[in-house]
Amino acid sequence: QVQLVESGGGLVQAGGSLRLSCTASGRTFSSYAMGWFRQAPGKEREFVAAISRSGGSTYYAGSVKGRFTISRDNAKNTVYLQMNSLKPEDTAVYYCAATSVTSSYYTRLGSYDYWGQGTQVTVSS
Repeated sequence: QVQLVESGGGLVQAGGSLRLSCTASGRTFSSYAMGWFRQAPGKEREFVAAISRSGGSTYYAGSVKGRFTISRDNAKNTVYLQMNSLKPEDTAVYYCAATSVTSSYYTRLGSYDYWGQGTQVTVSS
């Protein structure tokens, strides 16, 4: 079992930055690839970014590429999402998730075994 706890959400003006953190407890963190997803009101949960077990490979949704950066520190059991140049359309609840599948499936919601409770990010215009 893996428990995931997100933090770092909040209210920020358009053009600003936030860094989300997700700390894992339980089984070996480095055994899992990690992903960030988000869900805006009235919309489906969507893929944002993912990172491989070692941190050597990263993947991004087109809407955030160049603005968001995913990273991980396996010694601290933590994955991060640095969000820059935020836009009002980035407003959502952000979730981190852990998966044991291969990279071909990192963007798929159903690939993830464990989820955090989510943290709210609100970007004002």
